[in-house]
This record gives sequence, structure tokens and C-alpha cells, in this order.
Amino acid sequence: MSEPQNISSAAVIAAMRHWVERAVIGLNLCPFAKAVHLKGQIRYVVSEARTQDALLAELKTELQFLHATPAEQTDNTLLIHPQVLTEFTEFKTFLPRADAALRRAGLIGEIQIANFHPQYQFADSEPDDPANYTNRAPYPTLHLLREASLDRAVQAFPDAALIYERNIATLTALGHAGWEKLQIKPAAPGAGTERKASPPV
Repeated sequence: MSEPQNISSAAVIAAMRHWVERAVIGLNLCPFAKAVHLKGQIRYVVSEARTQDALLAELKTELQFLHATPAEQTDNTLLIHPQVLTEFTEFKTFLPRADAALRRAGLIGEIQIANFHPQYQFADSEPDDPANYTNRAPYPTLHLLREASLDRAVQAFPDAALIYERNIATLTALGHAGWEKLQIKPAAPGAGTERKASPPV
């Protein structure tokens, strides 16, 4: 397990926004992301959790927040947790607990949880496979998504089923050198001023 780092929430959010803008939108990895980004409907929350149980409690809070908040205000939430589950193997073992929390909250069919990690690796890939960049973000992150928003986006994008294959091709062509040029990385320890969460931006 990695040692906790002194990283401000503002710096973490800045790094994640850079990833959203340069990779998710810039490489068109998610054709649905640009609209909610421009409308300021993505909520960035930096968890201070240092244990899995603490993160689970915060996840429950954010699930209820998204459930109770109009989509026009917050379409989806990035729950970023820099201090816990920093190792990908540990992160993977936590994901069933996250899904169980979603089920206990009675939100199956309304919200789904996607996930990103700096060390993300598909089961059938090598660690250095560029395809892994499709799910790599500067920090471990649980992405809370509204099912209704996803359904509308898929209906508006006729080739939605091909997104995954296209992303693999894009990142394979980009390669490691191209990814490095995007400067997608965590903030330096101690950077920025302390702040826990941002409103949707």
C-alpha cells in the first residue's frame, strides 16, 4: 500500500479536469462527455478517506446526493480517492463492495458505477498495452453515472457499440509517447491550496 500523500483537493481536481479535457474529450474517448462538461454538470469530489470503509461511507453519501439532485444541476459525479486503493489489485477487490452499496441504496437501474485507475489493466492485456489508457486516470476514481443520461446519449450516438473498439484503436495508434505528451499525471505532493470538493464545473 502506498503512503498517504499531502495533496490538496484543488490540485487533484485540476489534474482530473486536465484528464477529462485532454483525454476523455480531446481524444473523443467518450462522445457523451463534452456536453455535460461544457454545461458544468460534472461534479468533482475529492475523498479524504484513508480506509475502504471510509470511502464506502462517502460513496453512499454521493449516491444519495446524485439521486436527490436534478440532472440539470449535476449529471454525474467523479468520486476521486487519492489516499486509498492506490494499488490496482486492491482497487479491483473493492469494486464489488461499491456495487453492493449501490444495490443496498436501491439505485440499481438509476445509477451505475464506472471506474478509473492510474494502473488500470484489462484482464487480457499486458501492463504496457496502450489500450489500458482508456480506463487510466491520474487518481483512483469511482464514476457515478445516471442510467437515463447514458440511455439518451446512446440513442443520440448511432455507433455507441463501436466506441470501445474505436478507443482501443485510437490509443494503440497514439502509443506511449503520444500519451506522455498529453501530460496526464497526478499533481505534485503539496501543490495547490486545500479544498475538499468542487461544485459541478
